[in-house]
Amino acid sequence: MKNIQNKWIRAAIPALLLHCSIGTVYCWSIFSQEIATYIGHTKSATEWAFSFAIFFLGMSAAFLGNIVEKDIHKSSLIASICFAAGMAGTGFFIWYGGQHQKSMLALIGIYICYGFIMGIGLGTGYLSPVKTLMLWFEDRKGLATGLAVAGFGAAKAIASPIMQAMLDSLGDGGIYKMFLILAVVYFIMMFVGHRLLAKPAGWHEPTSAEKGARAIDVIKEKPVTFIGIWIMFYLNITCGLALISQEKMIIKCIGLVGIVGILSSVTAVFNAGGRLGFSAWADTFKDRNTIYKIILILSIVATGLVIVTQAIAKMGAQVTGSEAGSGSTILMILVLILLFVVNAGYGGGFSNVPTLLSDHYGMKNISAIHGITLSAWAIAGLTGNQLSTFIVNHFGEWIDFNHDGVIEQINPVGYQTVLYVTLVLYIIAALASFFLVNTPGKKADKKA
Repeated sequence: MKNIQNKWIRAAIPALLLHCSIGTVYCWSIFSQEIATYIGHTKSATEWAFSFAIFFLGMSAAFLGNIVEKDIHKSSLIASICFAAGMAGTGFFIWYGGQHQKSMLALIGIYICYGFIMGIGLGTGYLSPVKTLMLWFEDRKGLATGLAVAGFGAAKAIASPIMQAMLDSLGDGGIYKMFLILAVVYFIMMFVGHRLLAKPAGWHEPTSAEKGARAIDVIKEKPVTFIGIWIMFYLNITCGLALISQEKMIIKCIGLVGIVGILSSVTAVFNAGGRLGFSAWADTFKDRNTIYKIILILSIVATGLVIVTQAIAKMGAQVTGSEAGSGSTILMILVLILLFVVNAGYGGGFSNVPTLLSDHYGMKNISAIHGITLSAWAIAGLTGNQLSTFIVNHFGEWIDFNHDGVIEQINPVGYQTVLYVTLVLYIIAALASFFLVNTPGKKADKKA
């Protein structure tokens, strides 16, 4: 009974405290327009703050993975301080930008605080509890890591309504006040998680000499497998971000503008559910790569159906009144299924990486190897959103969309075109999963 309690107190609960805090980085879309308006810059200019945050998340994980490997207490403390300091700094520069409209100093300050400083907190905070969870839940590694990473995904669903309520109730300057208040709240949550987090008492952390080869040298023993994992991880994230970044407008495009907020929460639940469900399901397979094959095939099928039916383009034409059509309910359902499948697969892709890596490379250097793999997330953070934005801005045409007296512009053909690119990328990721990632236990890959 004591061991079961320790699993939760020393691993699961602190992991959730850490991941539910740093996962709020995905709430960016809730307040990005408010930031842009308050400081007098365009929304596209402020969007880079989010891209930088994801980039530095991955890169800090890649470069600080060895620190996490050596001392989870140091790494979780770094995460707590950097994440909270980044939020507080972002609040300060939003306030400064409000006092000095169109200030480049304010914009650069937000990039540094939300992007770089918070990014370091994100990367170290994301990695810190993962190995500990796998050690405590040795028989159900997928379930354990899925639980924590689900917290990262669920953070958006939990925090979004809270943030919106704060913005509505804090009055003038509510946007910077919100950041300052949440900086304190999340520091407390993460610091408690930092204090509770601990590896099993019986675990002997190998010294550098006992570990033998460095993480990078361990990877080189099976380079093709690692390349395959990296490629499918990177492409799954890129496709997910490309679609998720346009999700709000796609929902409006299919005529569901009145329940955009509700559906955004539902897709966030699928994102979190995919992290927990797919990773728990993977525990039942001899080869965890099977779950990636399932995720990618489902994504290909869902994307392909919306492409074949031209569902987004047709629904967009109908809701803007430029074309009458029938069968709209079926098309609407196909688009919603696509959003649910992509969100679930996006989340599942994250939660299964550490356990897949541990199956191939062992537990000795898993934090460092996992950190190197997260460089895929860093690069996808720069390419995913920007890819879909480029396509939407250069393909199709913007159409006025009047709802409840509010006129917005949507680009149905542009959103539809994004799917052609993501379909190709999903197929490449599936090929990598099928042909590059070996079954654990097979002979090491031949050197490339």
